[in-house]
This record gives sequence, C-alpha cells and structure tokens, in this order.
Amino acid sequence: MLAAYFDCPGGPENLYVKEVVKPHPVEGEVLVKVSASALNRADLLQRRGKYPPPKGASDILGLEAAGSVVGLGPGCRSQWKIGDAVMALLSGGGQAEYVTVPEGYLMPVPSEMTFIQAAAIPEAWLTAFQLLHFVGKVQKGERVLIHAGASGVGMAAIQLVRLAKAIPIVTAGTPEKLKATASAGAAVGFNYKAEDFSEKVLAFTQGSGVDIILDCVGGSYWEKNLNCLSTDGRWIIYGLLSGGEVHGDLLAKLLSKRGSIHTSLLRSRNKEASNGYQHNFILKPLIERLVKAFTENVLPYFSRGTSPHLQPLVDSVYPLHKIAEAHRIMEDNKNIGKIVIEMPA
Repeated sequence: MLAAYFDCPGGPENLYVKEVVKPHPVEGEVLVKVSASALNRADLLQRRGKYPPPKGASDILGLEAAGSVVGLGPGCRSQWKIGDAVMALLSGGGQAEYVTVPEGYLMPVPSEMTFIQAAAIPEAWLTAFQLLHFVGKVQKGERVLIHAGASGVGMAAIQLVRLAKAIPIVTAGTPEKLKATASAGAAVGFNYKAEDFSEKVLAFTQGSGVDIILDCVGGSYWEKNLNCLSTDGRWIIYGLLSGGEVHGDLLAKLLSKRGSIHTSLLRSRNKEASNGYQHNFILKPLIERLVKAFTENVLPYFSRGTSPHLQPLVDSVYPLHKIAEAHRIMEDNKNIGKIVIEMPA
C-alpha cells in the first residue's frame, strides 16, 4: 500500500509517498480502507522528530481516518461488517491506504456526510469532548476560554461548549479567524496579537473571569491565563506551542484563585503498551469509553435536520502526493479548521 513517510526528521520537504506493507488486523482489530485522513499538529511535531508515536503504534503519520471496513480480525464482536462507513481515532497510520483499528475506537460516519468531512472529526472533536467533559466537567452557564479558536480543536470546542449550554470565548490571531469562530458560535473573540486577551476577557465577564481555559499554547500565556481565570477555575493544558517554561510565581497566583491545572494528551492514551496489562485493562477501555460517550451524546447532532446542528470545518483538501504542501500550510498557520488528506481512489 502507499503511505506518507519520511526517512529522517526535518522539514516538509522530507515527506514523500512510499510503498509499505499493508497491515493485517489482529485480535479485536478491524481493517479499514482509508478514503481520507486529516492533518494535526502532532503530525508536524512527529515529522520534526519531536513527538514519536507511542510504543506499539504505527510510525506512519495520521491520527484519524475515514473509510470503509474491508476486514475483521479474530475475536471481533460483530459490531462492524464489511462495507460499513467508519471513522476512527488512531495512534498513527492514518495517512495510508489501509489502517488497522481496535473495533472499539471506530465510529459510524454520520448519514449524508462525505469521507472528507468525516475525516475532520475524530481527533479534533474527541479531543475537545474529552477536555470539556472528561477533564473539565463543563457545566451549563459556565464561561470557557478557548485558545487557537480557529484550529480544528478550537472550532469543535466552540460548538461543543454551545451544545453544553455554556459560553465559548476565543482567541485567534487574525480578523478572518475571529470571523470564522463567530460563525461557529463563539460569544466573543479577541485577537491575541493586537490586544491583551486577559483584560478583554475580564471586561466581557464583568470581572469574574472564565471557569475553564482550554490551552494549547502553554508557557507564554500562563500569566494572562491566571489573570482571567475565575475563582475555583480549571486551566486545562493540552499543548505547548510556545514551550513549557514558566518565569514567575505561578503557584502563588494559582493558589490565590484556588485554581487547578489539568493536563491531557489524548495520543499517549491511545495504543501504548499494546500487548500489556496497562493497555488492555486501563488505556483501551478509557478510549473506548470516550468514543462510546461521543457516539451516543454528540454524533447524532451531525446528522442533517438536528438542532443544534454540528459540523466539522474543512479548510482544504490535498491528495496524498501533495502532503508536503499541506504540512507547509499548517506550519505557516494559514488554515482555518482542518486540512484533509485524500487517499488515492
């Protein structure tokens, strides 16, 4: 099969399409013929050699995919059949013609949705859902500050906050991105390049601040985050785009707010220790529980005619052989929503 590959860490120019061995499903796995995958920041980091896949995971790029079931491994529970349209969260391997997936990680593609659209759902939407509900325990009426609001996770989080009857507040770096977040349902948005978002957030919330912060930026935002965090607020860190180093009295400021810091990396939960105790009895059930909760409570709202109606935002689509170009677009922070990689027919 064909797959996105690189031989040594470096820039997008190191990427190429390589013929590799087609995977075979083992116990409890499903073989999926991939129609589309999507690009994530983790792919860029992995390509640079800064984010290796978890032990036991494929070293092929791609953390999500949509396609058709073409094979069932031994021990599958008959939940899926050949020909089913599915999408999946992956620990790697999505940017290839075929990928194997634990059956409990698969979700049905919503009715009337294309594989291109479906490929934009698993990583971003499951990440946002996990951060808001499994980690943040978002409640009706709470105010949620979402950094990188026009990213895949950001656009998903805006809609999920609205679905939870809470209030999404965003930051983004251009007027165009702020306009897109407003269209997705953001109550208000602030340009972090042109204004102090913490002051703007405090003004918008009449001095009370936000109950939850979804932060993929990290170190450089710590002081502004704490300035606009409410008493007993939850600051959730799921990325470190600006690095992890903090200069200043973070703990004293956090203590004064009775705030809490939570951290989460969804990928490290995915297929780690694939044949060991930890995967079988701790990590795998957690991912399956997340997928099940999302499938039951969120997925129905992607179907046409539902209210509220949820939808993934696809920025652009690139064929597999142009994956280097797709990486450059994301690296330059030009996309609004998801960049999707289409597999050969």
